[in-house]
Parts: sequence; structure tokens; C-alpha cells
Amino acid sequence: MFYFFFAVAALITGYFVYGKIVESSFGVDSCKATPACRLADGVDYVKMNPKTIYMVQLLNIAGLGPIFGPILGALYGPAALVWIVLGSIFAGAVHDYFSGMMSVRYDGKSIPDAVGHNLGKFAKQFMNVFSVILLLLVGVVFILGPAKLLAVKIGFNLDKNMAVVAWTGIIFAYYFLATILPVDKIIGRLYPLFTACLLIMAFGLSAMLIVDGYTFFPNGVGLANVHPKGLPIWPLMFITIACGAISGFHATQSPMMARCIPDEKCGRPIFYGAMIGEGIIALVWATLGMTFYQTPEALQATLASGGPAAVVDQVATTLMGPIGGFLAIIGVIILPISSGDTAFRAARLIIADFSKVEQKSVIKRLMIAVPLFVIGFIITKTEFNVIWRYFGFANQTLATIVLWASAMYLVRHGKAHWIASVPATFMTAVCSTYLCVAPEFPLHLSSDYGYPIGIAVAAACFVWFMLAARNTPIEENPVDSPGVIG
Repeated sequence: MFYFFFAVAALITGYFVYGKIVESSFGVDSCKATPACRLADGVDYVKMNPKTIYMVQLLNIAGLGPIFGPILGALYGPAALVWIVLGSIFAGAVHDYFSGMMSVRYDGKSIPDAVGHNLGKFAKQFMNVFSVILLLLVGVVFILGPAKLLAVKIGFNLDKNMAVVAWTGIIFAYYFLATILPVDKIIGRLYPLFTACLLIMAFGLSAMLIVDGYTFFPNGVGLANVHPKGLPIWPLMFITIACGAISGFHATQSPMMARCIPDEKCGRPIFYGAMIGEGIIALVWATLGMTFYQTPEALQATLASGGPAAVVDQVATTLMGPIGGFLAIIGVIILPISSGDTAFRAARLIIADFSKVEQKSVIKRLMIAVPLFVIGFIITKTEFNVIWRYFGFANQTLATIVLWASAMYLVRHGKAHWIASVPATFMTAVCSTYLCVAPEFPLHLSSDYGYPIGIAVAAACFVWFMLAARNTPIEENPVDSPGVIG
């Protein structure tokens, strides 16, 4: 278990050391009134306790991604743990912090507005469309995933397909209420209870690994790739393990809590800290995948028979018994449900910001929410694996755009941009390479061509950014002025 504990210690150290550097680079100011104080409306702009906000933020961002992704990533061996640690500290948490704190400075606006302020009007319009599409995909994925798990455990004496339909309807109904009701009525009250289930899941399973004396399956291979199908680490592992290392979905969630924080100093524990918390969850499941199964082939066999959900069920029930396993699975189910509800809510807010429709009125909230759920229901008819595959790529692409916007924000404020521009360049290389070589995309090039093209695209974007940064003046009040890129 040395790998696991060392990785957890590295994440916690990263929060206290690098998190402080990121906070200092942004330049928090407790004298500035936050949107929750200036724009309180009792619906979306509601001042909440920072501890409650942290729990809500963690559950908002930690969906199926930090469970399913790390389980699939475990096939690559301990290299997965390295990516989770480095990705969380230097990319994911930076991305989450800036997406939240830029929103705080921009009156709690959604992420397309923050991107538009810094990368121009075209980027804003692109992000409006791209973000809503991603959120709909997330919402649907996080309905179907937990519905399938619940149907196995609580089937209402129905056959499996009918049980899935029943649970889909129940989750849809909950999502609808969470989307239209004030943020403190359901989300603010239920999430602390959800957090308790999540902690039982994470710490209970980790403890049982230690008690039962499990060891890593890739003994003696170090960071070598042990994937049984020979799939390459670059760039597939960096797309497979998205949530848990870096996720663009988080940028759509952070503005909701940006509308609730009482002080800018809350930004580091809430935004940077929640990403570190998700990184720990990802470490738990990557470690479970590499220890519970004695070989990569054994893990692959379970995945082939029932996907990551089968791994969750088998691991939880075996390690914690029927009752403990049931509680652990409930914790797993809560994660996607507590992200899916806020996915639809965030989509409502983005559309409201774009169309300038105030959301204090219930009727106007329904005007946006009802069509969203109709479209979401239609998407549920698409095959789950297809939705998940495109969600992964869209997720990392959105994260890359937000990192570039964060870098330009720092330039416009006269701050060093490297904490954002370096991970932005790396993620550009990941996404560009994946677009070139992945079988689900039209190009489907060999690595001999796809790798150089992906890296060249990242280098070109970095040069483009540096030229744009050189021509961008430092502004005394840059909030109201868009960037030069667009």
C-alpha cells in the first residue's frame, strides 16, 4: 500500500503548498464583496456556510468519472496513480480554482462568460453551445449509470430492463426538482448526508484493502504499461482518467458555488480543495482495480463481463460483505446522482445568462428547464457507451479551453501565466493527439502521424498564446473588457 499512501500524501501536500501559490497568483481580496452578498436573490445567489459549500462542490464534481475512469485506468498500472496526483495538483485543481474564482469576479456568471471575457466573443459563443451539450451528456450519463446499479440492488420485483426504466424515471424526477428549486432547499440540505455515504465508501473500502493484505498486481514493473490489450498510455490514459485528474465538467459546476461563497478566501479550500478530494477518490478506485484483481487480465475479464459497474459491485460486496457492500454501492450511486442534478441546473443557468432571462421567477425557470429535460430524455435512447466515449473527449477539450482562458486572465492582471499556460499546452497535446488517433473519430491515424501532429498543434497554440499575451495590455479594470483572442 506504499504507492497509495504516498500518492495521498502528495495530494495533501500539493493542496497546502501549490494551492497557496495558485491562490497568491490569483490575488484574493477579502475586502471585495462576493456575488452572494451583492446579488442575493434567494434562488441561485444564496450565501452558504463554507463547509456546506465544500461538500456541495465535492459532490457536484465527483460523478462517475473518479470511479469508472480510474477503474479503466488501472489497466495501465501504477502510471495511473502518477497521472492522478500530478494532474490533480498542477492541472485539475488549477482549472477548478480559476473557473470558480473568475466566476466570483464576474458576478457569478457561468463559465462561457468567463471564457468570453478573456478569449473573446467567438470563444464565448462556442462555449455556450459546447457547455450545454456537455452538460446534457453528463446529465444523461449520470442518470443511466446509477439507474443500472440501483436496478441490480433494488429491482422492485421487476425484470432488469423494467427496473432500469423505473429508476430512470425516479432519478429524472429528482433532477427536475433539484434544477428548479432554490439551491439551499434540496442540494444544500441533502448533500451533507450524501457526503457521509461517500466517506463510508472511500475509507471503508481502503481500510479493507489494508486489513485483507492486498498487493499491487504489476509487481516489479514500476511505471511500465501493463494494459492487457496493449493500448498506449499516450494519449488514451489521459482521456480515460479525466475526472480525478482534470475535468472540464467541473468548470460548469464551480460558478454555482461561486454564487454562494461569503468570502474570496474560501476559494482555495472549496475549489482547489474539492479537486484534491476528488483526486483521493480516484486514487482509491485506481488502487482497488490494481489490488483486488491479481492481474490486469483478471480486471479486464470483469470489465468485459459487465463494465466498471460490475467491478464496483464485486469489489464492494467482497471487501465489505452484503451490508457494507450495499452502503459502499450507495455511495457510488450518490456520486453520479449528485453531479447529474447540478449538470441540468448548470445548463439552466448558462442558458439563462446567455438569453438574459432572470431566474427568480418559477415560471421562467420552468421555461428553460422543461425543454432541457425533454432533450435529455431523447438522448437517453442513445447507447450508453457511445455517450460515455464522446463525453470523455468533450470533457477534456472544455478543460483545455478554460485553462487557456485562465492563463489570459493572469496576463491581463499582470501576473505570471505559467501555472495555467503550461497545463493548457499539455492538455492541448492530449486532446489533439486523441482526436488524431482515436478510432471513434474520422482521422484514425497511426501513432507515427497522430503523435507529431498532436504535439505540433499544442506547440502552435502555445506560440499563438504568447503572441497574443505580448499584445494584451495590463488593464486596471479588465473585468469589462474581452481578451484579444477570438
